[in-house]
Amino acid sequence: MNLQDFEAQYQEAMAETLNDLQTAVLLLAQVQHKILKIGSSVQHISERVEEFIADQKAE
Repeated sequence: MNLQDFEAQYQEAMAETLNDLQTAVLLLAQVQHKILKIGSSVQHISERVEEFIADQKAE
């Protein structure tokens, strides 16, 4: 293997690795957004259930 072949393989491997890293970062951002949405939904449901329970106890 000569220096040019080595450099070409290195550049290709780095490009692929950086693309994989970018994909992972984008997926992480999507997961974080989904977690926030789920957390908000759980909080909303919890509030509604607590209101319902309080109303049932008041009757």
